[in-house]
Amino acid sequence: MNQNEDNNYHDQNYGQGPYPPIQPQQPMPPAGGPDRKGGGNFLLGLMAGILITAMVGSCAYIGVRVYLLATGKAARITAGSDSTSDNLVSEETIKKLEALEEVIEEYYYKEEDINTETMMEGLYSGLVDSLGDPYSVYYNEEEWQDLMESTEGIYYGIGAYLSLDLATGLARIAGVIPGTPAEEAGLRENDIIYMVDDEQIQGLELTEIVSKVKGEEGTKVHLTIYREGESDYLEIDVTRKKIESPTVNYEIYDNGVGYIQIREFDEVTTDQFTEALAVIKGSKAKGLILDLRGNPGGSLPVVVDIARAILPKGLIVYTEDKYGEREEYSCDGKNELKIPLVVLVNGNSASASEILAGAIKDYGTGTLIGTTTFGKGIVQRVLPLTDGTALKLTVSSYFTPKGNNIHGTGIEPDIVCELDGERYYEDGVDNQLERAKEEIEKMIK
Repeated sequence: MNQNEDNNYHDQNYGQGPYPPIQPQQPMPPAGGPDRKGGGNFLLGLMAGILITAMVGSCAYIGVRVYLLATGKAARITAGSDSTSDNLVSEETIKKLEALEEVIEEYYYKEEDINTETMMEGLYSGLVDSLGDPYSVYYNEEEWQDLMESTEGIYYGIGAYLSLDLATGLARIAGVIPGTPAEEAGLRENDIIYMVDDEQIQGLELTEIVSKVKGEEGTKVHLTIYREGESDYLEIDVTRKKIESPTVNYEIYDNGVGYIQIREFDEVTTDQFTEALAVIKGSKAKGLILDLRGNPGGSLPVVVDIARAILPKGLIVYTEDKYGEREEYSCDGKNELKIPLVVLVNGNSASASEILAGAIKDYGTGTLIGTTTFGKGIVQRVLPLTDGTALKLTVSSYFTPKGNNIHGTGIEPDIVCELDGERYYEDGVDNQLERAKEEIEKMIK
């Protein structure tokens, strides 16, 4: 988990009906770049990139060797070492890179496409992609800046949360922010983006897709959308604008029941949730409905802080890394919620939202209503590098208080209730929320 970019996945057949079949994800060629030749500086640039070190806190270690500090352990790579099967950076690989560069320089037919910076970014991205883990990503400087802006809750775009559908290599809309261009244009949760500005996006990283959708305020992006139940693709134009996204919404119903919706777990979410909960408690609410539907996840520390505001004393979640080392996150129970609680979840509730829902279910302090959650039981850590780029790497698995790892399976709700999409989009009737209201009425009587 880490920010609103968790890559969600559902198995669905998108090759049915009159649509051109969407094929399983295929390898994509590297993107071209501006008119800048590679030349002899390529190898120097490569070695400079290799010697970039990760920063943890205020410490950076720079030298011939790379020290990547992630969980307190140092993984060491020695540049220029003897060629062995265990060393990625060796004389053999450096010679091969030199040979490839020379062949490209000599024979590639479009001189203007040879771009040193793009080639180096491709090397770094390819290294991370070779792990075969869709959640581990290399961010170039621009992507890293965009990521940091998005976690602050302000960005320029259309106002939709995107996740990656691994079955097709396309982007799925995990949620739409009310009052944004996405909602005004008629985009819906679970819409699949097939093309952006008439360009194929299949096989691109989620960060690349997001960068194509986002853009300068006032400009338009054209989306080709697959929507289940429609007889053809939908062509939708959306005008970008500055999005200041509240991650928490709340209200108090006439019957004295409070409602809090958490859209994602960003840096701003803790304060927003604290305010919402204080208002609801101050109103002497008889019960609380917590809505985690469409929440793609986010920051582990943030969801732990929120859990500590409502859970009883005990374990919230624990993680285990490749070395078997366990890290526990607990609650002192001083702020335990004393009123009935219902939690709404669905297939787009992922990662951090599953940590919260899983702990509530394990402790039996609330009733889960909706559909099975996404099933992302692993944790990513973002490691900023000294040149302004960053690496997001899967570092551990997480487990609910009872020791359940929900990766690939999700969390089953206590009460299964499918959303009636036709009623919701035609009449605005949210049958899942109505069911939650019915259940909490039974609890408070």
